[in-house]
Amino acid sequence: MRERKCHASSHQQRLSKAVIFSPASWCICKFTTDDLSRIRVCMAMLRPAALKILLATLLAATAVQAETTRAQTSLTSPQEPPLHLQSPPSGSQSCRPGSPSQENQDSSLSVASPGSSSAARVSFDLTHSRMKFKLGRLMDILRDSRHEGWVRTAYPDPTTGRPLIGGGFSLDVCAIEHPQGNPLNPNAFLEPSSAQLWQAAGLDLAQLSAILDRFDRRVELWGKQELRRKVRAHELPPDITEEEALRLLRISVLQAVHNARAYSVNFDHLSASQQMALTQLVYQMGVNLEEFTEFLSAINSYSADAQNKPAIQKVDWKTAQRDLVQSDWARRYTNRAIAVIAMFDPTYSSRPRQAERQVRDWIYPPTTHPRKSARNPKTRPELARNSPRRPASKRRAKQS
Repeated sequence: MRERKCHASSHQQRLSKAVIFSPASWCICKFTTDDLSRIRVCMAMLRPAALKILLATLLAATAVQAETTRAQTSLTSPQEPPLHLQSPPSGSQSCRPGSPSQENQDSSLSVASPGSSSAARVSFDLTHSRMKFKLGRLMDILRDSRHEGWVRTAYPDPTTGRPLIGGGFSLDVCAIEHPQGNPLNPNAFLEPSSAQLWQAAGLDLAQLSAILDRFDRRVELWGKQELRRKVRAHELPPDITEEEALRLLRISVLQAVHNARAYSVNFDHLSASQQMALTQLVYQMGVNLEEFTEFLSAINSYSADAQNKPAIQKVDWKTAQRDLVQSDWARRYTNRAIAVIAMFDPTYSSRPRQAERQVRDWIYPPTTHPRKSARNPKTRPELARNSPRRPASKRRAKQS
């Protein structure tokens, strides 16, 4: 701080290394910190305003000294090891390429798909799954704005704020263990990380890291709400190409089909629309579908008999649909829930509109108004003839 002159009483003093306040009637003449535990202040002509400023300065200096002491103590004292909390099954933990959590994942876990990189090792194959529906048809449904939408720029999830891209592909999900709870179902769950699915789709991890870094900078600069607005307004360039987005969507759908078979022991005996509906539930909810215990119990109540003849016809699909209708998911994503729940109707393929109308009536029950009483069968002249006549004075008053 440069030197300034302070006029106090009738003589001048030259100050250095001091915070100077020099109104006409008072000033702080000296502020030195030769010792951390001692502050020397020389004042001239104390007044109420000067006293307040002096007290504030002393408090600030004391706070700085205490913070410095704590910092020096933390450097010399041993630190306690951090607590490692187990992440919840919903996958709220963030795993990014190069992070310690991602390095601990099994890199051999991958998914086989056409066009995938040869560097990714194949542990199972989904290309020959017994799907009765067309994969392209489901991909088109998921790309619709009523479902996942289609955005090729990384954007924050409206609920969790996590980065998404394409048809709702999560960019920083960790691989988790998802045990099979149904002893009658031989199919195992697969919950790989975002980086593993990214590699299985034939994409480079360096590109994923660059997208996540760019996403973090944009969130820090604009905030999540403003970033979503810019993405909706198409003010930002795409982070991936159309082909790369389709690869990510396809590999995610194949994973959802695999896990849908693990959720339903009779998946191969379901109709095409029912398989597609269950796959959509798995695609959107992931491991959170385990919370729909009544629904899962309804679709797994009956398994194939000894002659390998399906007993899926015995499932009460109306009960399974109503279990979904009564969930928070149906109330939050109503339009999407109507389209998905209707597909579980065994007659959906022949009358899809009627099936959707039925589900809509369950979610939005039609309001019933009390019926009006039956009209008097008497004609108007008879009513007038039987009604008591008013006095002449009242009739004249009404006419006037």
